[in-house]
Amino acid sequence: MNKIFLLRIRSLLVIVLGVLMTSCFLSDPGENDTGAIHPAANPGEIEGIIDPSNHGWPRIVEGSNGQVQLQKKPLRVVTASIGHDEVTYSLIPFERVIGVGAISKDPIYSNVSDMVQNVTVISREPEVIIAEDPDVIVTSIYFDAKKIAVLNELGIPVIQTELKSDPEGQIQNILLMGYIYGEEARAEQLASEVRSRYDRLAELVPLGPDSERPMVLAIASFSNQFYGAGQGSTEGGIIAVAGGRNAGAIAGLEGNPAIGLESIISMMPEVILITQPEESGRAVRNDLMANTALSDVPAIKSGKVYIVEPKYFTTLSFWNILGAEKLFTILWPETPNTGFFRPFSKP
Repeated sequence: MNKIFLLRIRSLLVIVLGVLMTSCFLSDPGENDTGAIHPAANPGEIEGIIDPSNHGWPRIVEGSNGQVQLQKKPLRVVTASIGHDEVTYSLIPFERVIGVGAISKDPIYSNVSDMVQNVTVISREPEVIIAEDPDVIVTSIYFDAKKIAVLNELGIPVIQTELKSDPEGQIQNILLMGYIYGEEARAEQLASEVRSRYDRLAELVPLGPDSERPMVLAIASFSNQFYGAGQGSTEGGIIAVAGGRNAGAIAGLEGNPAIGLESIISMMPEVILITQPEESGRAVRNDLMANTALSDVPAIKSGKVYIVEPKYFTTLSFWNILGAEKLFTILWPETPNTGFFRPFSKP
């Protein structure tokens, strides 16, 4: 990209930003998307794919920000989301990803850190993304709506997809993103692989009433504040797949809210998972075990307080299977678990 072209782009960006600031942009993120088509058509069998019979270009997909038209197969991809990076790197040749967020390079939180060390680090600022000249941005529902509007005005399609924590939702994520990238066959292959891993876990979980399943609480502690995993959390999805009961969800928690010691006591978990790095996790575990107020909590009594890897338990993608397999070995130590912890295939 030559300097004159960059200057023109940046000038246009300033104009667009000025227009947005003047009009006090408050609309839904999908309303002003370039290529947006409203109202939504009936989705196909894969959520977000408007016409499953269309395997050519252009094609239309429905994201959380509305319908977006893709004119051609995207060869220059930006995700700006670690969970989306993890799915993307399992679907397309690595050289098609032209920028990742800094956290995707952190091996504590990222399952693709070894693949992205030489990839350009980008922020979510439009001018940074524009400089990389992407064909598409596939990102999370948390990408700022004003920034999406700027990118759309410059002809860069942005598709927001919500990553799911349940097995079927994760398979749908794979198939939709495979369609966006023009890699349907690879997506089917990966989806089959992921489904078989989840099916294997479902077969191994002992049969019996819910009351016999272990009560599990997943927590993290930052700045002397506990956060518990409730309904809709990544950790909650893993607990369910591994055959446990999510104590946080049963107690009425939504997402990952702040909780106190009183909440931990009232939940009476039989297993506690600490979902943070080893060093800080060890300090949290020591504090929990030494706290006399928690002495009657079953997990504390039995010592079943485990530090688990954040990249498997808190980064939302199909890599959560490894977290579920790890948790299964904790909850059901007597059950054979051959075939666990295998790496996933690559494109």
